Amino acid sequence: MSTYFAETPPDVESWLQRRRDLGLDGRDEIWEGVLHVTPFEHARNVAAATALTALTYARARAAGLVPCGPFNLGEPGDYRIPDAGFFRGSTALYLETAAIVVEVLSPRDEAFAKFGFYAAHGVQELWVLDVLARTIRIWQLGAERDGEYAETGRSDLLDLDAATVQQQLDWPEG
Repeated sequence: MSTYFAETPPDVESWLQRRRDLGLDGRDEIWEGVLHVTPFEHARNVAAATALTALTYARARAAGLVPCGPFNLGEPGDYRIPDAGFFRGSTALYLETAAIVVEVLSPRDEAFAKFGFYAAHGVQELWVLDVLARTIRIWQLGAERDGEYAETGRSDLLDLDAATVQQQLDWPEG
């Protein structure tokens, strides 16, 4: 379900404030000034992202990448929150880019709608995990592709292919 208000009604604003007060807005995103209210993830998604980070940690560090859980990619007023990622150096509240962004699919997920935003911010690789199907898909950004992603099934940054990671990942129960 999706709802858009040209102007936020007072009762909705009070509901949003209550969410903020209770700390329930931690995964909400702002897309070009439009608030996307999202629930916290299913525990299996968090477990899958954590397992992926653990599996790839040594390779990421050897490649000079910092693995992390959810973070703000973009700037105040226009940012997305991937489920996990790998970046170089910065530990700011809002990161301009990341080397790898990981999205774990949920019902009514907007992961694929974020691809253009990630490309505009120079994210080199996108990994999409589907916990229920136990699959991993990898896309790479390339100048030869006019700044668009192509699904390669391989991470050049971590020297891994999706099939190997998929097989080795400690998948949580669905």
